Amino acid sequence: MNVHPYLFLQSPILSSGQFHPTLKESVKEPTLDKEDSPVSNYRPILNLSLISKTIEHVVKSRLIDHLTSNSLLNSHQSAYCKHHSIKTALLYIHDHLVSATGSQKGSCLCLLDLSAAFDTTDHNILITHLSSWFGIHGSVLRWFKSYLSSRWFRVKCETDLSSWHTSSCGVPQGSVLGPQLFVMYTTPLSTLISSCSVNHHLYADDIQLFLSFLPTHVDSIIDHLHNALDRILS
Repeated sequence: MNVHPYLFLQSPILSSGQFHPTLKESVKEPTLDKEDSPVSNYRPILNLSLISKTIEHVVKSRLIDHLTSNSLLNSHQSAYCKHHSIKTALLYIHDHLVSATGSQKGSCLCLLDLSAAFDTTDHNILITHLSSWFGIHGSVLRWFKSYLSSRWFRVKCETDLSSWHTSSCGVPQGSVLGPQLFVMYTTPLSTLISSCSVNHHLYADDIQLFLSFLPTHVDSIIDHLHNALDRILS
């Protein structure tokens, strides 16, 4: 699929295919979701500039228009999607399980979670997906490469600041584009799961696999799910 660059790039800043290096500098302040959470649960939220977020809002708007008009949004993903939420994800699975129970079937539910998913997103794989799965090419693709690469940050702890470091992977947490890029990054995984003939639904980095079956088929269903997991993990 070819995407005309002017669908996205309607300003000199964006049409250059470059995201200005100064806008990629940020301060990272680790925060906890809950006060009693262990230290391992710190979330590395970036404090980004207002200009950076304003540009990201413009690009995200064009990107969503492109995904919507070309039916490229993942129908199995509920996170960061308009009119979708954790409630719609739970209702989708609950409805399937209740319907199966009403048909006198059992169900098997397997829950997967990607560890540090936003921070370990591979830039090369993401750029490949943007091109091959979502039809993003030319100066648009170069802009996303520039946006992701060579991001410099310092870590702040109370009033102390670390030296500068650069990130080689991950999408920026606390950014406008980061969540949308992550769900695009995981879209091929959804296609892989579907090819294994396993029902599934995603909410950000949480993956729910589920199958319903007659009680006499339980052994074969468990084997089928194990085979699907092997393909997913490989």
